[in-house]
Amino acid sequence: MTGPVALRGDLARTVPVVVGGGIAGLVVAWELARAGRPPLLLESGPTVGGCIAAHLVGGLELDAGAESYATATTSVADLIDDLGLGDAIVSPNPVGAWVRYAGGSAPLPTAALLGIPAHPLAADVRRVLGLGGSLRAGLDRLLPAGSGAHSASLGALVGSRMGRRVVDRLVEPVAGGVYSTDPDELDVDAVQPRLRGALREAGSLAGAVQRLRGSGARPGSAVAGLRGGLYSLVVTLREQVEALGGTVLTGVDVAGVRPREDGWQVTTSVGDRLADTVVLAVPGPAAVSLLDSAGIPAPATSAATSDVLLVTLVVDHAGLDRHPRGTGILVSRHARGVSAKALTHATAKWAWLAERAGPSRHVLRLSYGRGTTVAEEAHPLDERDLTTLALADAGTLTGVRLDHSALADSALVRWSSALPRPEPGHRAEMDRLRTQVAARPGLHLAGSVVAGTGLAAVVSDARTVGRAVLSSGQGAQSR
Repeated sequence: MTGPVALRGDLARTVPVVVGGGIAGLVVAWELARAGRPPLLLESGPTVGGCIAAHLVGGLELDAGAESYATATTSVADLIDDLGLGDAIVSPNPVGAWVRYAGGSAPLPTAALLGIPAHPLAADVRRVLGLGGSLRAGLDRLLPAGSGAHSASLGALVGSRMGRRVVDRLVEPVAGGVYSTDPDELDVDAVQPRLRGALREAGSLAGAVQRLRGSGARPGSAVAGLRGGLYSLVVTLREQVEALGGTVLTGVDVAGVRPREDGWQVTTSVGDRLADTVVLAVPGPAAVSLLDSAGIPAPATSAATSDVLLVTLVVDHAGLDRHPRGTGILVSRHARGVSAKALTHATAKWAWLAERAGPSRHVLRLSYGRGTTVAEEAHPLDERDLTTLALADAGTLTGVRLDHSALADSALVRWSSALPRPEPGHRAEMDRLRTQVAARPGLHLAGSVVAGTGLAAVVSDARTVGRAVLSSGQGAQSR
């Protein structure tokens, strides 16, 4: 025999195949394995976890990708509890995050969603928008509820109701930091599926934000992480999948999935595999290619993604002890003198990391890339040049002069196709795509391309997909 069957004799029976070892694929595989239907998971890269990974910088084992998750829903916390990691959940320092815009820097407004303020006339909003901008934003409550409600993009919706200053100074830095793209190019329903409904119910965009976000924790605080690093989530998922009889293979490319009368033929770099169930949990471009091999045409909206460059700096500087920009700062594309789109002051954000790092040693994470490849955005600089750029950006953003004399260590991580950029119409197109996939028995689709950006959305969707496989009766051990 060829392929995975030849590698593991106990795989001679047909088992579910999960393509993609990011968080979505791991969660689907875990759901199947713990239900007694251990799958075969195939990952093309050298490790599983996707954008949740670890690296060693300055003697500290740190998250090399995602380092927190949103707490607006309990989906990630529920998964962590189910994995037995609940005691490791930690909350960030509640001091909040800042924004840098064309006119300067200021704390992000307390009550906001995607940068949209719930109280446009509040002092922290006026500080960023100015009195005129806040008064314009306040007109939102006087407009008919239907005004702008049919706007396809996030920027168009917010701009029509609150004015462009809200978009440029608040929404755009958040969109750039989270989605690496402009809000005018983001599908409203993909980034916040409940926003339109809340707008209709509340009668205003500000009222909608109050319903969805409220006036609770400061921006940057409505998240949680894991003591020791979020990457432990990936480590535990893989360990439990394999302990429950599943098989995880890395370095295996999947070239196609084709329907057969008796299931699906999965063509891989190590041979073909027959499966009664296939779950595709791969980034957008790969998903489009594999769906095409299954006879499902590409969606009308492209599965656009962004590359991201993450520069981690470990520095020794007492000037950072006072946390001058809280837990970090989001940067508007209109701000001058800074190339980074965001900075996270990780040792200000996480008490466990500050304790581990020691006195006056700080971890700063700067991200680059705004809707284009990193090479186009930040130029193909060598590692020292990029580190120098990051040090300069960190100094500008924090107000603390930093140079190589303060640098203990640094690391660069390039995430290719790391972030989906849901363009207007994307959510509706993904709903249609899922309907097409559902018409093919044994084929399922998971991951951020259909679930949306953010760990909470991806985890919730992946668990739903895993349960759908189980409830359909597919994926059962047989033959």
